[in-house]
This record gives sequence, C-alpha cells and structure tokens, in this order.
Amino acid sequence: MKKVWGRGLFIALGLVVGIGLVVWFVANRQAPSRDEAVATAPTVRVIEAGLMPLAVEARGYGTARPARRWDAIANVPGRVVERHPGLESGTLLTKDTLMLEIDPSRYRLAEAEAKAELASLAAEQAQLEMEAENTGRLLALERERLRLAEQELARIRRLANSGSVSRSRLDTEERAALSQRQTVQSLENELQLIPSRRQRLEARAEQASTRLAQARQDLEDTRFVAPFDLRLGEVEAELHQYINAGQRLFSADGIEAAEVVAQVPMDMLRRLLGTQTVRDADDETLDIAQRLDFSVIEAEVSLVAGKGARWPARVVRIANGLDPATRTAQVVVRIDDPYRQVSPLTSPALVRDMYVQVRLAASSPEPVMVVPAAAVHQGEVYLVDEQQRLERRSVRVAFEQHDLAVIAEGLSIGETVIVDDLVPAINGMTIDPRRDEALTRSLRRQALGETP
Repeated sequence: MKKVWGRGLFIALGLVVGIGLVVWFVANRQAPSRDEAVATAPTVRVIEAGLMPLAVEARGYGTARPARRWDAIANVPGRVVERHPGLESGTLLTKDTLMLEIDPSRYRLAEAEAKAELASLAAEQAQLEMEAENTGRLLALERERLRLAEQELARIRRLANSGSVSRSRLDTEERAALSQRQTVQSLENELQLIPSRRQRLEARAEQASTRLAQARQDLEDTRFVAPFDLRLGEVEAELHQYINAGQRLFSADGIEAAEVVAQVPMDMLRRLLGTQTVRDADDETLDIAQRLDFSVIEAEVSLVAGKGARWPARVVRIANGLDPATRTAQVVVRIDDPYRQVSPLTSPALVRDMYVQVRLAASSPEPVMVVPAAAVHQGEVYLVDEQQRLERRSVRVAFEQHDLAVIAEGLSIGETVIVDDLVPAINGMTIDPRRDEALTRSLRRQALGETP
C-alpha cells in the first residue's frame, strides 16, 4: 500500500514541475523581430525606339535541279562501237567530250552514194546545157537553109508558072522545102524540151541533196558529244550493245547552273514585292512579274541538312500559279556555277534533289520602327515614362520577321521600350531602367539582315 502511494506522489510531483516549466517559458518568451520591407523598383533592360532601315525578307523551301538537262536518245539504230571509259553515273565530263558512238559505216555508205548520185546528176546537167547550146547553133543553121530553100522554091514556082521548068522540078523543090521546115521544127521542139529536162534533173539533184543531208545527219547522230559541262545520271548503254532508234542511252545534268523552285508564303512574297516599283504596263508586257526588277532582290540558297553550305543566287522568274498543296507562290532562283570551290565536308556541290532553303531580301523603301518581337506582349509594349514609371501602350504590329516586330502605329521615336518580360506589369509602377546598347546594335544588324 505504501509503494502505491509513493509511486502516485512521484507522478504528481513530475506533473507539477512540468506545468511550472511551461508557465515560465511562456512568461519569458520574446516577441519576433519585425523588419520593415523596403519596396525596390525592378531593374529592366530598355532600348530607345527609332527608325532604322530594314531588309524585308521572304523565305521558302524547295529542291535543287539543274538548269539544263540532257536525255541522250538514239535517232539512228546501230551497234555501240565506242564508249567513254568514264561513262558512269556521277562522273563529271567537260564540253565536247565524245561519250558514245554508234557504228557509222552504213551512214557513211549512204553519204557516199548520195554524193555519187549528185556528181552523176551534175554531169547530166552539164551535158544538157551543152546539148542546148549545140541545138541552138544547129537550129540557126537549119533556119538559114530553110530561108534559102524557100527562096529557091519561090524562084522555081515563078519559072514553072512561065513554063520554063517542069512540074516535077517544082514538086522536088517543094519536097525539099517541106523537109527543111520539118528539120527546123524538130530542132525547135528539142529546144523547147530542154527546160523540162533541166527541171527533172534539178528535182533529182534536190532529192539527192536531201538524201545526202539525211545521211550526214544520221552520221552526225551516231556520235554523242557533251554539249556542255555535265554530270552523268543514269547510264543504260553498254559497249557492243545494239541500239534501236528512240532508245534512251543516258541522262546528264548541266553543272554551269542550278535552279530551285522555292515555295514562298504569299504574305512574305507580297511584302517583298511591295518594296519595288512596278513599271508601267504596255501592250507587250501584261504580266506584273515581267514589270518587276528582280536584280534588286538578294537571294541566297542554303542547305537545310548541313551547316554553312550556302550559295549566292538570283531571282529569274515567278512560276505561274500556286502550289496546290501548300497554296504558296513558286519563286524560281538560279545558282551560277554550283560546283565552284567544292569541299565534301564544308561546301558540297549543289546537286539534283537537294532540299534547300531560299532566302530573299530587299531593302525597305523607307526606314521603319523595329523592336524585338519579345517586347510586344499581346498587342502591347511596356514603356518607361519621364518619372521612371511603367506605361502599357497598345500598338499595331505590321508584321514580324524572325525575332523582330515592325510597329505600324502606337510608338514614337525616342520613347523608351522595355525589352524584358516584366511580371507583374502594373501601370504606374516604379522602374529601374538599364539601357542595353549591345541589344540596340544587334537589333540594327538583324534588321539589315546581317544575322540570321
């Protein structure tokens, strides 16, 4: 019993001590210190709004193709007797290189036959001209004999009328005169046939000349000579193979120039063409594309899959119609000498079917107001007024180009534009602006198109 009372007394004593400690701590606690929060103005980067020249750009994509292509088709049949050792796909060959030859023997024989026929006809024509000349001389003599015979007949007829000569003598003279008239008529008829005989010979000579020209053309068609510097594509002809007329032998692409049909969005193209002055139309030039000066548009082609591979280009025309799938305009640019300074790793040649980007640029006719696109927040820009306070102002953006926004209305020259994303952005709040001169210089270079 005494042990139970001792244990209870011990527990009660512990509770009293604990409660006392709690009361003491509560009574002697210190209130938390309070520091006054100092309101600080946010620091932001700013630039000064101003006009600057702008290189209006339009970009599109397309695949490269050679400006000239040659599909070698056989015009004459025959067996291949000569084939260039480099006649393989991908080989580069220079202009005037003999690439392939078909057996020319039959066409040389045809040429020799046509030449011989022309020589024979020329001899016949010379003979005809000689006959005409001789017949003319003979006719002149026979006409003189006829004149004498008719004079003699007239004399005999007078004598016969007077009874001085017999009737048989008159008949003899009449037959002689009649025979002479027949001789003259025969010679005249022969001379009259000379022009028709000459025409027949000329027609035969024309036919022979045609056969000779055809033989020479066929002979020329047996040789396939590179018409320009080229790169071979697919090759289908082999040495000693018999070739039929109309059969394809090989294909080749010219390497002096390449073209790209770039699919350019219509809004970009309209802005780009809006920088130019359209010449007045006349009766012969109705297409507006022909009245534009494409030489003022800078063009550059770059490889999409590779870094640093670029080629200068020039706009040559705008293809008719829109692409049916993308509804984009088709701008054709030409790259001269795409194989110049070729380096397999850094500067590859621009070959067929390479997927490329085309950049077109032209200077704006007047300077424009340009700010970073990030400085425009849902149609508003943040400005810093003279009291270093924030002003939110609505602006109208004409268009955006890369990281730039061209402001059409709502911003004046000399105003201070905040380029940072300020959160929260409350009208009238105090701002600590820091002018970013490096950004201003970068903005100007980017507007001129010096940076991508």
